[in-house]
Amino acid sequence: MAKTRTSYFCQSCGHESAKWLGKCPSCQSWNTFVEEIMEKSNGAVPDWKVSSSTSMQRSNKPVLVADVVFEEDNRLLTPDKEFNRVLGGGIVPGSLVLIGGEPGIGKSTLMLQLAMNMPAMKVLYISGEESERQIKMRAERLAPNAGKAGGGCFILTETSTQNIFKQIEQLQPDLVIVDSIQTLYSAHIESTPGSVSQVRECTAELLRFAKETATPVFLIGHITKDGMIAGPKILEHMVDTVLQFEGDRHHIYRILRAIKNRFGSASELGIYEMLGEGLREVSNPSEILLSQRDEPLSGITISATLEGVRPMLIETQALVSTSAYGTPQRSATGFDTRRMNMLLAVLEKRCGFRLGTQDVFLNITGGIRIEDPAIDLGLAAAIISSHQDIPVPFKTCFAAELGLSGEIRAVNKIEQRIAEAQKLGFEQIFISKYNMPSGGKDKKLFDLSRYSIEVKPVGRIEEAFNLLFG
Repeated sequence: MAKTRTSYFCQSCGHESAKWLGKCPSCQSWNTFVEEIMEKSNGAVPDWKVSSSTSMQRSNKPVLVADVVFEEDNRLLTPDKEFNRVLGGGIVPGSLVLIGGEPGIGKSTLMLQLAMNMPAMKVLYISGEESERQIKMRAERLAPNAGKAGGGCFILTETSTQNIFKQIEQLQPDLVIVDSIQTLYSAHIESTPGSVSQVRECTAELLRFAKETATPVFLIGHITKDGMIAGPKILEHMVDTVLQFEGDRHHIYRILRAIKNRFGSASELGIYEMLGEGLREVSNPSEILLSQRDEPLSGITISATLEGVRPMLIETQALVSTSAYGTPQRSATGFDTRRMNMLLAVLEKRCGFRLGTQDVFLNITGGIRIEDPAIDLGLAAAIISSHQDIPVPFKTCFAAELGLSGEIRAVNKIEQRIAEAQKLGFEQIFISKYNMPSGGKDKKLFDLSRYSIEVKPVGRIEEAFNLLFG
């Protein structure tokens, strides 16, 4: 009988060591090594290698790129247009997709809803966290007529990869969903489920199955308290696509964001609305992120931002009040606090507003987080509007970056931002006068006559404030 071998793994990056180390030599993290029991050298072969449906005993040889026969696979389109958008146009056959997110954000709901809404395909939903009755209860909530809507959805409650591949061989599904990868275990690795070696081994088996059978596989992954997907970092390198399902559980909106995508753009996102009967696609996010106001209020502006290649308008709110304590408060929700401090310094240095003794609070409505610098001008206008208690004119939006010297800097894809503001009925938009058309080579300002909205190019922050507040 072979001796059991133990090894130490870094929980951050998956680095393997024969002994315990205080500091990982790969990712430089401290106290991340844990001991795990490795497989016994009994010569066992994993089931996915000996299975008749997945075995492709061939010897690979180097070939020229020009000699590779390529047939463009048709993507599998789902009824969810937002999901298709994030994946780059649909599901690629044989792809391995990892979906991460906080507990209770709606990952299982999203995937079960996807599995039940594809009756033309045979979908296998593998759950290691819920029983069949629990999944049925959730399916009834998502679709009262689940017996008809989920006609092609099969449920399997199993955590052993050996038993899973036996069922896959018999069923031969067109799509496999695993909820979640941290609950699976392989009998060839003697460590506990969710450990570094188990997650890596189970993912490798599913990756081999997906590539050899051209069956797309979706993996649901847990995340750590730092917001990273639990398990070794190599897990994100092994899969083809990494999706992040995020949002504030106190708000009804959820964002599906592509972090890595080998078959499409990694800058796409989809927006959903969490309702009692499941997730609803939001085709026009600008309308839901803008509140309906009956009267003008100070400290509120509208900014045109881009999430990936998708333009949308968001509402930015600011509150400036006299500090009741010695040290003024600086707080931002949905925006970087350090960038807010930079904007306050520019307003005080270049425009003469005394904000050093003022409490400043910023908020991006809708529970989303924005990192686009094009909302700088809108935030600065909201801060001064609250400080002077003067409302910004109705139907006015902003799309420009603010520099340290007070200049209004150009932003990318300004035409899409202007078109989105015009579509929603805004009357004027403030942009930088240094903006060029995307791809323009004539070094001229883009043609303003194409838009019915009034475009106001400005070069300095003082000029913008004079046009706004007089």
